[in-house]
Amino acid sequence: MNSHVKLEGFEVGYDIPALPGMDEADIQTPCLVLDLDALERNIKKMGDYAKAHGMRHRVHGKMHKSVDVALLQETLGGSVGVCCQKVSEAEVFARGGIKDVLVSNQVRDLAKIDRLARMPKLGARTICCVDMLDNVADLSAAAVKHGTQIECLVEIDCGAGRCGVKTTPEVVTLAKAIDAAPGLKFAGIQAYQGAMQHMDSYEDRKAKIALAVAQVKDAVDTLKADGIDCDIVGGGGTGSYYFESTSGVYNELQCGSYAFMDADYGRILDKDGKRIDQGEWENALFILTSVMSHAKADKAIVDAGLKAQSVDSGLPVIFGRTDVKYVKCSDEHGVVEDPQGVLKVNDKLKLVPGHCDPTCNVHDWYVGVRGGKVEVVWPVSARGKAF
Repeated sequence: MNSHVKLEGFEVGYDIPALPGMDEADIQTPCLVLDLDALERNIKKMGDYAKAHGMRHRVHGKMHKSVDVALLQETLGGSVGVCCQKVSEAEVFARGGIKDVLVSNQVRDLAKIDRLARMPKLGARTICCVDMLDNVADLSAAAVKHGTQIECLVEIDCGAGRCGVKTTPEVVTLAKAIDAAPGLKFAGIQAYQGAMQHMDSYEDRKAKIALAVAQVKDAVDTLKADGIDCDIVGGGGTGSYYFESTSGVYNELQCGSYAFMDADYGRILDKDGKRIDQGEWENALFILTSVMSHAKADKAIVDAGLKAQSVDSGLPVIFGRTDVKYVKCSDEHGVVEDPQGVLKVNDKLKLVPGHCDPTCNVHDWYVGVRGGKVEVVWPVSARGKAF
């Protein structure tokens, strides 16, 4: 599990929060820590599920932005590749050895399209999403220019209300235009229902996905009647994968957060009314933080504030403790309620972030821990690759 990046010459506390072999107690904070045992169990569990249900799993790389985690998901979870949201991000994965990369988004800027068209030369199957007819000609011209092939998925807006077409005739029109364009190949349909992933109720999520499945099935059946097959019918997130995998329509899952878990996803309920972070998935990602001040008897101040996390989905939760609570943050400080004064300066706490994806993007490194020791240190390979 050694990183593809060499760590020689890095100084702990300046370049990097830890080095392999160090005691967990000596990790510099604030930083991202991975519980490797929990991570591996999550990855294997999703891989086994996908295999048992005859599904491919294309892991969502935008969550962790890590070549090392993506490679682990291949070797341990049997993933077929990654999806991500930006061309520069996709390029990181392709350069890192991932052989099947989907930009599950539209690529419209001509410079970005040109980079996308060069990606197959890195040895990666290269796929993107299309939802407007005038995008097809630009993608085709770039693929022809570089002598490569770009595969395209027609994106259906099945409830997220962002990108994508709404009707089956639009799907068919785009699919035929893609197939007729030199350098392009119609590869199927992208249909991710993102708006319902964090709905607490299992039954509410099920009802939303039922609508999406009907919409996607109509498009797939109509294409088939026209002699057009879909290699990929992709979608499914951590909050819905069990619906898509039993739909008889989808054949690829695109789950991301399952591997790490965060506080917001953890709150949603499974079919038995149980939180999904209390059985279905384990918390494997933490912000490790240290107490830096306890000048006020009932408050501890920690070194993980806004610059160490994203709080768009709420404040972090202190893992494994009910006697203290993270209640407020500013740029470089977090306020922890400590009514009994149990914490001391330099005590460390593990925070479960509210939203893992943007939290990971503000750090350079993951520190992988097992049995109280640092086992690996992995770069957040695609950090800042937002273009």
